[in-house]
Parts: sequence; structure tokens; C-alpha cells
Amino acid sequence: MRILVADDDPVVREVVRRYLERDGLEVIETADGPATAAVLAREDIDLAVLDVMMPPPDGIDLTRAVRSGSRPAMPIILLTALGDEDDRVIGLQAGADDYVTKPFSPRELALRVASVLRRANPAVAGDQILRSGSVEVRRAARVVTVDGTPVELTAREFDLLVFLLSNQQRVFSRDELLAQVWGWTFGDQSTVTVHIKRLRAKLGAAHRIDTVWGRGYAWGRVDAEEAARAD
Repeated sequence: MRILVADDDPVVREVVRRYLERDGLEVIETADGPATAAVLAREDIDLAVLDVMMPPPDGIDLTRAVRSGSRPAMPIILLTALGDEDDRVIGLQAGADDYVTKPFSPRELALRVASVLRRANPAVAGDQILRSGSVEVRRAARVVTVDGTPVELTAREFDLLVFLLSNQQRVFSRDELLAQVWGWTFGDQSTVTVHIKRLRAKLGAAHRIDTVWGRGYAWGRVDAEEAARAD
């Protein structure tokens, strides 16, 4: 697996590289936006770790470029400053799969990388198909179609859709979705909100993601009795 680490701080790049290489990953380093864009264009990258604040194009601009390019499903993790909630939300809206706030534990980042790679490349024998209305998901192939037309999702959007389709008409709070889909025991709940919004937009009228006010989200309508049980 080849990981791109893009950050203008050489110390950050060095520390992250050492931790990822311990996990058997090949690391390519870049220090600014133009060099990063060049690597993304010419190299076969399995996951990119992009700093939001590096010399432009920054991590958010590069994320948008990847999502509109030839490999829109490539996993992306953004590095953001601790207090910059707006940057995190904008990054997620741009299509990032995950984010890590600075200062961060390099081991935590390595675990996040492993988690996103595992979700993006499951070793599944055969292909399980999930369907709901005109939405069809092939889990092993990681392919989503609506009325037979492919829909490009990020790795995390795909994981969220699979979880909701596998648990239809059940209400999940944002904390529960963070735990089940992201594997986080804590985190910014706006991450879930942004991904739900993006998933609805990409699936269009075919989505069945209902908001159960005060509780969370469910795929498929939840009657009053079920919503009461969720409380």
C-alpha cells in the first residue's frame, strides 16, 4: 500500500512516515500543493494524508480535485488545526473520509490510516448485495448504483450507506454512528451530519435516510412506536 503524506512541516512528515512504515506501508512525502497535485496525477496512491494549511493548493482544494478526477473514491485523511471546526466541516463537505486534529498522536494517525484502508479494501470472499428501492450496493466490489447508474462515493460514505442499509428502520444517534462506522469512541458529531448530507445529495430521490428529531437517523421510515422505543 502506498500512502501520500503531504505537509509543509518536515518534522511532521518524518514522524508520520516512520510510524506508517512500521506498519509495512510505503510512504511518499510532499511539502506543498503543486508537488502533491503532481504525485496524485502520476502515482498510484492508495490513501492520501493532506494538510489543510500547506501552501496552495491546500488539502481542501486537493480533496475537491481528487473527488472530481479519475479516482474519486481514493481515501483521504485531512490534518487540521485543533480549533478550526470550519476547516473540518469544509473538508468533510469537500469529500474527506476522515480528519485528525493537530497536535496529534502519530500512532493515532497510523491507526486511522489502517482503519480507512481496511474499510476501503475489505478481504471479502464473494459479493454480498444490498438493495433498497432503486439503490443497489455490492459490498465486496464497493459499487453503488441507482437505477443501474453508478454513484461515486468516498470510502466513508460507502461504509455509512452499508451500515444504514444493513440496519434499516433502526434509529442511530450521531454518537452511535461515529462508533459503528468510524470506530470512534469520541469525536465531532458534525462529521456524521456532513456525511449524511453528502450521501443524501449523491443518492438523490432514491435515498431513504430519515431524520428522527432528537434521536438521530434511520434508513426507511420509522413509526412512532419504534421512535419511542429508541428513546
